[in-house]
Amino acid sequence: MSSRAYALVAAVVAALAATPTVHAERFAVGVAASADPASVGQRLRDRGATGVTNLAPIRALAVSAPEAAPLRGVAGTRYIERLGSRRVSYVPNDPLLERQWYAAQNRSFDSWVDPPPLAPVRVAVIDSGIDGTHPELHDRIAVAKSFVGGSPTVDTQGHGTFVAGLIAADTNDGVGIAGLAPPAQLLVAKVVGPQRSIPVEAEAKAIRWAVANGARVINMSLGGLRDPTDESRDTYSQLEADAIAYAVSKGVLVVAAVGNGDQAPSQPWPYASWPAALPHVLGVSALDRKGASPTFSNRDPRFNDIAAPGEDIFSTFPLRLTADRPDCVDQGYSSCGPEEYRSAEGTSFATPQVTAAAAVLFATTPSLAADQVLALIEQSAVDAVPANGCAACTGGRDRFTGAGRLDQAAALELLAAGAPPRDRYEPNDGPSTEAYPLFGARRDISATIDHWNDRDDIYRVYLRSGQRLTATFQPGSRVRPALALWRPGTTAVDSASIPDRRLLARPAGSALAFRAKAAGWYLLDARMIQPGSGLYRLIVAKR
Repeated sequence: MSSRAYALVAAVVAALAATPTVHAERFAVGVAASADPASVGQRLRDRGATGVTNLAPIRALAVSAPEAAPLRGVAGTRYIERLGSRRVSYVPNDPLLERQWYAAQNRSFDSWVDPPPLAPVRVAVIDSGIDGTHPELHDRIAVAKSFVGGSPTVDTQGHGTFVAGLIAADTNDGVGIAGLAPPAQLLVAKVVGPQRSIPVEAEAKAIRWAVANGARVINMSLGGLRDPTDESRDTYSQLEADAIAYAVSKGVLVVAAVGNGDQAPSQPWPYASWPAALPHVLGVSALDRKGASPTFSNRDPRFNDIAAPGEDIFSTFPLRLTADRPDCVDQGYSSCGPEEYRSAEGTSFATPQVTAAAAVLFATTPSLAADQVLALIEQSAVDAVPANGCAACTGGRDRFTGAGRLDQAAALELLAAGAPPRDRYEPNDGPSTEAYPLFGARRDISATIDHWNDRDDIYRVYLRSGQRLTATFQPGSRVRPALALWRPGTTAVDSASIPDRRLLARPAGSALAFRAKAAGWYLLDARMIQPGSGLYRLIVAKR
């Protein structure tokens, strides 16, 4: 070969080396019903597509191209879709996982091929104690305490062991079931007495103890009857409300059952139980296998926040109680327990599934605040409608399922896209010590509000006699709650008391204006009077 030929070859090689490699991607191209796939394929080739494959009888072609833009607008096409790939989701090796149909329904493990490193999360189970000898649970207990006497690691009722297993049974250990929150560390608070009663004092002490021991989530698969129409049978407790508010103030997410109608005057009962009906508490209702709302699950248009499977639930059970049926194979599990647990149902057992999802979110991003986790769970819920099994449900939030059905994988996807805004003023739901003080001549407030879980944001503002206050909504507010100003000494911000000023029309730039006749701490209440939630921006100025 001549030197000239060598030089030519070298030049070609150099040119090829200098040319950047164009990476072709794979696209699906939908073919219109009236179009000929072969003709469409040729038109795509004319636009630079290669590797054209007819996917008949599906009316689509698969093609390769550097990008989608040149393929758009080709006659006879319906859509252009970049083709990704699916992956096999993580499946724990626990042999009884096949009986946990609810794990698949919640997509509890679908986000992972292999479980990622997850920070440990302390989860308080305020219940009947747990069986501390159970092989699925004994090494999952961080701290345990009884507030009704007896040992917290002896569960004579079975309820607490059942609940704890759903959250924190050992996962992927080749034994039994898979707990839905692998990073959970249990704080076991026993509050159920021998007669199955739950003293409110014991409950309040348990909440305080759980906070002191680092709980991020508190599970309360319990509740008292709520009846706004009859005070004589309503079980509201201010002590319970104060204990919940204390936990919220310390950044703890409280998850509670909305309650069962068989424990109410009628079934279904139209009101969520206490404490599910308290501010910032995530109230959980039940779904059956088909996605419908069972009649035992309490309804509530405001305090029913989310639904999870609550029928035919399978979990751990105290070994001492399953030993009464020695011929039953699955000792230590609910199928060997008393009859009411063999196909267990109730909002009590839907609740820990939501608690587990919350724990996984905290473990994934430990810096999350409780209100952010609550928002992630609600905003990622699958709307329950007739098309997916809930014949009684309507589109959007409803009294049967709240925001919809729990979807843990969707919550993690939503978190990956960016955490929702955090409200640093919470809890500021009441007119006394909870009201957030605003100091200075001007404050720019960015906060969140929620018609269902956080209806009131209350701020304290000190005004001198004759001083003028204005509160103005800024552009960019997603929601604009009503505003009202209450005089010093106000002890209740409700319909029975009259504010000094009220602003109901709330377009951007609208302002509440007030001149103080007397000095003192005034209360500025932002209230969501219509369904909705989101971020608002408010300027509060004094002059």
